[in-house]
Amino acid sequence: MMNIFKKIFALLMVAALPMMAMSNVSAADNKATTQTFYDLLSNPGSAAAVKNFNTHIADDWESIGNYSGKNKSKEAFLGQIGFFSKLIPNLKWEPQEMIESGNRVVVRSRATGTPTGPLFGVDGKGKSFDILTIDIHTIENGKIVKTYHVEDWSGALGQLKGK
Repeated sequence: MMNIFKKIFALLMVAALPMMAMSNVSAADNKATTQTFYDLLSNPGSAAAVKNFNTHIADDWESIGNYSGKNKSKEAFLGQIGFFSKLIPNLKWEPQEMIESGNRVVVRSRATGTPTGPLFGVDGKGKSFDILTIDIHTIENGKIVKTYHVEDWSGALGQLKGK
């Protein structure tokens, strides 16, 4: 029985070799491309960060944060980030770990900031938040084409409420 599994594994590896050989993109390249996403999140008012983001994000990129089917486009995301730059001027989105597998990069990051007004209806009156986020970025031809993401906004609101 174990012999058949070894044969199947060997066949799968042989089939995958041409695809791996065709890819000239290294894990370091994928991680560097992914880092431009976080550079924008931590510098949302920076024209240079926006330009670098636009260089490394596909025009038809999708931001997927739930199963509603209402994904954010690149333009909508940039608009949201522009709003955050005014509401949370000290926003920092710092990757803590990047795991690359094939054309995907999974990022565990920490988002911190102090809103200057109500965030999702909660006025923290000068309080800060520190939350965990997880993103899965798919990269094709050196550009991020899709990002799945989860942020602990509920935790942020609890911190702003002082709970």
